[in-house]
Amino acid sequence: MRSNLDESSMPSNTDISVVGEAKIKNPIKFGRFVEEDDAVLVNISRMNVEKKGKKAPKHIYFEPAGPRSKVYYDTSKTKCAIVTCGGLCPGLNDVIRAVVMTAYHEYKVPSVLGIKFGLEGFIPEYGHDVIELTPEYVSRIHEFGGTILGSSRGPQKPEDIVDALERMNVSILFMIGGDGTMRAASKVVKVITKRNLSISVVGLPKTIDNDINFASPSFGFDTAVETAAMAIKGAHVEATGAPWGMGLVKVMGRDAGYIAAQSALSCQEVNFVLIPESPFDIHGEKGFLAALDKRMKTSGNAVIVVAEGAGQDLLEQAKATDASGNIRLSDIAGLLKREILAHFKEQDIEPTLKYIDPSYIIRSVPANANDRIYCSFLGINAVHAGMSGRTGLVISRWNGRYVHIPMDTVTKGKKRISTNSNYWRAVLESTGQPISMKNK
Repeated sequence: MRSNLDESSMPSNTDISVVGEAKIKNPIKFGRFVEEDDAVLVNISRMNVEKKGKKAPKHIYFEPAGPRSKVYYDTSKTKCAIVTCGGLCPGLNDVIRAVVMTAYHEYKVPSVLGIKFGLEGFIPEYGHDVIELTPEYVSRIHEFGGTILGSSRGPQKPEDIVDALERMNVSILFMIGGDGTMRAASKVVKVITKRNLSISVVGLPKTIDNDINFASPSFGFDTAVETAAMAIKGAHVEATGAPWGMGLVKVMGRDAGYIAAQSALSCQEVNFVLIPESPFDIHGEKGFLAALDKRMKTSGNAVIVVAEGAGQDLLEQAKATDASGNIRLSDIAGLLKREILAHFKEQDIEPTLKYIDPSYIIRSVPANANDRIYCSFLGINAVHAGMSGRTGLVISRWNGRYVHIPMDTVTKGKKRISTNSNYWRAVLESTGQPISMKNK
């Protein structure tokens, strides 16, 4: 999937910070260690940077993930902590399980703490319990959706979080969350550095929308697409089972339409995909309704998939924000439903329109097989990174290899679909929708 990256999103430095020199022999008995001078080459097309009239690629290197021959922490005395933040996403429990199993079985750590209900769990005033996570406790949690630790939205003071880490004598903190969580993690790292503490912070980037910079893909995305596809297939059955039948399916995608696009490609039964990256008009000779009208009068049915963040310019902008500071989106699906029914009513046509919103089902189901495997590797490599004393990084995968990416890099911007890419062209070819549904 090609994404839009502007100059401000390009990493200027991919070096990973450490809390100190690793001097202790790694206790792992099996497998090979990663050489310190190894690197993973990443070629990035710079969409907005031209050189002699051509798009100039930027070559950068990420540090490969995996165990090192030397670790920083005395594993027999190391205490770890895990926290999950933000919205739910398939695979959270799988990541938690992988971290716990690796920490206990590979490094023989004496304790892994589970912080309840996100960053609130660090703040004494909330009164949330702390769980002792053992292999026995987490052995079957991957069979269930959600997170056994619970989650929450909203910022907490990084100083208060570091205070709690000191009180609990935590050496390594694993933070699982989206770009907001990674920004919070960066602030926590800065406070730790200011206090000259030896505490590592390792991030595991979580976004069901697949829109975190350089996190390609994000865990849970494969499951989300699979679950969305089931809803789309249901919409297709409904649409073909009634005269003038239409199915309208809304999926997640605040700033990026990856779930909508990918699920449409997987089904091959979708006729329109509306995403935030591709503005459209509702009315007019080139607008959405005109294209839908043509489709209905030609084939008698249609399936429309819309990302929640699409068409926000067509609605009155909401001013309220959620606890994470995100602007609450206006209801694009509701607008489409009203406009579609009104459009055909003017022609004395009474369509059968079924509206399906599977969003909360999509994000709360257990991870599928592919995501379970991916989550396991993310959790395993997060432990290896933390034990080596690395900090201020997130674990991701590039060119088939797991890598360390600086937290500041993943928070510089959001990954979005390029509407000039072959990927988006494949979506258009699959649906048959016009290249543009803008009148100008």
